Amino acid sequence: MDCFVPRMSRQSAPRPSTFSIVARDPEQDAVGVAVQSKFVSVGSVVPFVSADAGAVATQSFANVAYGPDGHDLLRRGKSAKEVVMELTGADPEFESRQLGVVKSPVAMRDQGIDDAGEEGETIAAFTGADCFDYAGDIQGEHYTVQGNILENRETLEAMADAFEETEGGLPERLIAALHAGNDAGGDKRGEQSAALYIAKPQGGYEGRNDRWVDVRVDDHETPIDELERVFKIYDVTLLEREEPDETRDLSDGTAEQVAETLADLGFFDGTPSGTFDDDERDALEDFRGMNNFENHSIPVLEDALARGWDDADGDGEERMVDAIWHGLSRLDRK
Repeated sequence: MDCFVPRMSRQSAPRPSTFSIVARDPEQDAVGVAVQSKFVSVGSVVPFVSADAGAVATQSFANVAYGPDGHDLLRRGKSAKEVVMELTGADPEFESRQLGVVKSPVAMRDQGIDDAGEEGETIAAFTGADCFDYAGDIQGEHYTVQGNILENRETLEAMADAFEETEGGLPERLIAALHAGNDAGGDKRGEQSAALYIAKPQGGYEGRNDRWVDVRVDDHETPIDELERVFKIYDVTLLEREEPDETRDLSDGTAEQVAETLADLGFFDGTPSGTFDDDERDALEDFRGMNNFENHSIPVLEDALARGWDDADGDGEERMVDAIWHGLSRLDRK
């Protein structure tokens, strides 16, 4: 018995209309994509990242073949502009596509490219004529931002400014760009999902792949806020930091508040005071084990809490994690 299954037309297919930033950090040999959209699980569609090639964001009737095909072309020494031209040139529906391409620091070094190279050599983007307004892209040193079905061009301009002006590592700068774009207008249809994907050589779990940061929020009312929250847990749990030259002990009011929080969470059964002694440190060690924070010693975690407690948000475990993240942020990531 023959069955006829209608093929979904391009007009009826869901469009991952979105705004994204593709960028690299030469100091960390890192390259990545951050993206937000009113589209479920945008992280499964838009970002493609490889430490030895570069990063590709494909959106607006996304052609997911652009990801692996773009990486192959970048590895073969094609410029970012040539990658865009070859991908779109072989695609009959290219005018409905949008993409950004950034060559990785590793590929640049392997191919003898200094700094950013000539215009279009390591960074390029494309916005098809059939992308829904507002649609456009902006390039700068080490990055490109692009978006479609946006409220305004200011969304892209704010993303570019935030990336250039934000201090910190590549993850912080990419997340800051998403926040700035959203605050300036963002996707006309609203918010739903977001993703952050960064690669660096041996950056993955136990150094066995290049997946340094891979965090996704597939469906949430405020996906960028949630992405940032989850990233902080990911950062504290999985990413290593340089050891501090000196550490602080918890004391006075901060020691008492941390002990009270550990007691509320069931890790400490003593009486919180202005000191942080062996019993309190045993409770902190239990908290560390429960949350898989073994990347950091107890003195480093205590130091992070001492430095980050006043800047932290939330209550209970959320505040503990946020304080540790803030306190660790003074240390460079490995």
